[in-house]
Amino acid sequence: MIETLQDLASLRARVAHWKREGLRVALVPTMGNLHAGHFSLVELARRHADRVVASVFVNPTQFGPNEDFARYPRTPEADAEGLGAAGCDVLWMPSVEVMYPYGAEAAVSVRVPGVTATLEGAHRPGHFDGVATVVSRLLLQVQPDVAVFGRKDYQQLAVIRYMVRDLAFPVELVAAPTFRAEDGLALSSRNQYLSADERARAPGIHRVLQSMRAAVQAGTALAEVEAAASDALEAEGFRVDYAVIRTPDLQVPVEGGSGGRVALVAARLGGTRLIDNVEFDA
Repeated sequence: MIETLQDLASLRARVAHWKREGLRVALVPTMGNLHAGHFSLVELARRHADRVVASVFVNPTQFGPNEDFARYPRTPEADAEGLGAAGCDVLWMPSVEVMYPYGAEAAVSVRVPGVTATLEGAHRPGHFDGVATVVSRLLLQVQPDVAVFGRKDYQQLAVIRYMVRDLAFPVELVAAPTFRAEDGLALSSRNQYLSADERARAPGIHRVLQSMRAAVQAGTALAEVEAAASDALEAEGFRVDYAVIRTPDLQVPVEGGSGGRVALVAARLGGTRLIDNVEFDA
């Protein structure tokens, strides 16, 4: 049965006990409202560690002024049940007061330069400051040997990698493959907001990403690939924030160059904003 902890002293005592026994500890950070994709992260963490801590914390500092923190779905009982079934040992569920002792507005903030300036960072100003701040706190609270993050939030993963290296956090990062429905749609807590018609159209994002990959590998000019992707998404009813090709470090690739590439899309379907990506070699 999973153990739920809400005060820092109890969490630290539990982790210290495991480490005295020579056990390797993994962390899976989440904001709750969990689905099969989250549980696959726990299962992956289990392959890299002897004990797994999953955090559930709806972080106020990563919500923008037009994003409703209060409306974010909270399902703690279902989350605990699912995490336990997936092999999680401890659910770390701190309050805002525990996470931010001086209050969220007065909290020490972590800002990652460069990689946060484009794409999601441009469309959601301040978002990645909140992400970096809360992840740094979780790493300090749990002090894991390994932390697991999904690849669906590609830029978030890049931000965390930068922060961990720059601040010398003693943790190994493991990137988990994107967990998809049978029709290709990346699993996300936001999918529940889609109407039946929107859910039927939503896998169009993955199809467009696959077409972007094929076009780049066929030698099509990048600007043409990106324009065609935006047109295809708009034809399916999406409002496109971006549809781009980048290098793994999120730089604009050299035209005709080779090496790793990632196609990234963020688009709105009705009132729901979806993101996804596909990694490949050019």
